[in-house]
Amino acid sequence: MLNRFFAIQAAGSSIRTEIVAGITTFLAMAYIMFVNPDILAAAGMPRDSVFAATCIAAAIGSITMGLFANYPIALAPGMGLNAYFAFEVCGRLGYSWQAALAAVFLSGCLFVLVSLFRIREWLVNAIPRSQKLAISAGIGLFLALIGMKNAGLVVAHPATLLTVGNLHQPSVLLAFAGLMLIIALEYRRVTGGVIVGILLVTIASILLGLSSFVGVVAMPPSLAPTFLAMDFNAALQFGLLSVVMTFFLVEVFDATGTLVGVAHRAGLLDADGKLPRVKRALLADSTAIMAGAALGTSSTTAYIESAAGTAVGGRTGLTAVVVGLLFLLALFLSPLAASVPAFATAPALIYVAVLMARGLAELDWSDLTESAPAVLCALSMPFLFSIAHGIAIGFISYAAIKTLAGRARDVSPVVWLVAVVFIAKFAFLQA
Repeated sequence: MLNRFFAIQAAGSSIRTEIVAGITTFLAMAYIMFVNPDILAAAGMPRDSVFAATCIAAAIGSITMGLFANYPIALAPGMGLNAYFAFEVCGRLGYSWQAALAAVFLSGCLFVLVSLFRIREWLVNAIPRSQKLAISAGIGLFLALIGMKNAGLVVAHPATLLTVGNLHQPSVLLAFAGLMLIIALEYRRVTGGVIVGILLVTIASILLGLSSFVGVVAMPPSLAPTFLAMDFNAALQFGLLSVVMTFFLVEVFDATGTLVGVAHRAGLLDADGKLPRVKRALLADSTAIMAGAALGTSSTTAYIESAAGTAVGGRTGLTAVVVGLLFLLALFLSPLAASVPAFATAPALIYVAVLMARGLAELDWSDLTESAPAVLCALSMPFLFSIAHGIAIGFISYAAIKTLAGRARDVSPVVWLVAVVFIAKFAFLQA
């Protein structure tokens, strides 16, 4: 039955291979069930409920991708957008997490529409490649700053804004050691290197008395505090519409890039280099965003760590279904998640930042009208502590520099539209 439904033999795989691939992918991305509750707790969300929402959203997204689109691509709440949710939307802008969840849900609705009416391809193609690379790299730098702050490597300073933390603190040293360990394990291609690093730092912190051990297994925590807790009245205010658009733009680029990237590595693209069943894959992604927001977590998206599963032979949706089932089993690990301190998950943030920052290397540095707006976009995100402002500066500077350089025709109508909207926002509303 599994062979027929997923066309496993036709894909050149086997049930055993698909199961092993699912376990491999799960281990590569399981760190999110420890990291996401830590990040969203900074927005005032109940940590235990976010843990449950994270696991269930990952399960729904992955199983939907497997059953509906038949791709070995797993989904879970995305890194970067969870930080934007907690530290900018709820932190700097001061909106409630209920309003932020509603904004995520609305961005998922937009994603469904562009997927249904084939607007996605036009939208993705209209955005310059340099800006796509800059947004990814900028989010990585934003994550790096948050990770260093959580680790205690970076602290505030009245004269220099930022300075090095207290390097004599055991927690700082453990976080730095955890980062080195994660990078070394990933270089050696150790399956689940990130989660191994997090757990080893956690064990060390418990042994040193820096954190307490709550347990390993218990019944899943209640979803009641976050389930359907979305505040649509607040989300529909004009000030939050730009937040919805930021969620939407990053979700579209992230999902499209990840789907194509993982499919390319797995040899799943057709002869023209296009992704078969792309509409189904994007609908699975967008509905997972809506489901995740309803459960109580930030945007759910396809994970590049799915490539770990395809590297060991995963070729069908059974791989993604196995990942989803494992996330459901992980619901019983809430005490273990509660035992993990923030400085133990900080190395994971910095490591993900390293992966995302490599997009800057792919810029066309010989063309200043492309590279300069991209660098401005990427650097603005950590320095202004705002993903939205980074995107705004990137689009505005791209349009302005191209025009002043006599290359206004290179600017697509979409870029002009986004740039004008952000200029209007800065002119008439608080930043």
